[in-house]
Amino acid sequence: MIFLNYDNEFEKLVHSLDHKPSLLLHSCCAPCSTSVIERIAPFFDVTVIYYNPNIEPIEEYEKRKLEEQRFLNEIGIKMIDCDYDNDAWHEDVKGLEKEPERGARCYICYKKRLKYTCMKARELHFEYFGTTLTLSPYKVSDWVNEIGLKLEKEFGVSFLISDFKKRDGYKRSIELSRKYNLYRQDYCGCIYSKIKST
Repeated sequence: MIFLNYDNEFEKLVHSLDHKPSLLLHSCCAPCSTSVIERIAPFFDVTVIYYNPNIEPIEEYEKRKLEEQRFLNEIGIKMIDCDYDNDAWHEDVKGLEKEPERGARCYICYKKRLKYTCMKARELHFEYFGTTLTLSPYKVSDWVNEIGLKLEKEFGVSFLISDFKKRDGYKRSIELSRKYNLYRQDYCGCIYSKIKST
């Protein structure tokens, strides 16, 4: 598959909009949501969904969720909180525990979170769904967009293609994290990434 320049595709899309469509934005954490929301809020009516069953331990999950809520409350963005579906996540990645970061386990993880977001967007009648995952230099943006576009075809909800790390998006997230005094974690989220980062 030949991938598009997703950053250019994003720019084409937002300049073609004739209204401010509703967008359900999956966010992995508050720091990643900062510069993404800053960039897209002028064009979309954004609601954040916090669905991250990969994050462990539960204390870390709660800490990241509360930090997301605090940040979104401060900037006036709504958030949908979801169940902590960690057992189901472990079942999905069974056999992939020793995969390297950015490997097959991560692909399954992206897919699980994006599919949940897409289905919730359809249920709640959002026009678009998207994710902050492409902000991180540690995530495979091509995979995220490939999955999102497949889900768009399957469920009929438009996917916001992106590569939010471009144009200093990741650097801007660090600046905004300092501005809002946000907790910045030192591992992706799953127990396997934590083991490999220590």
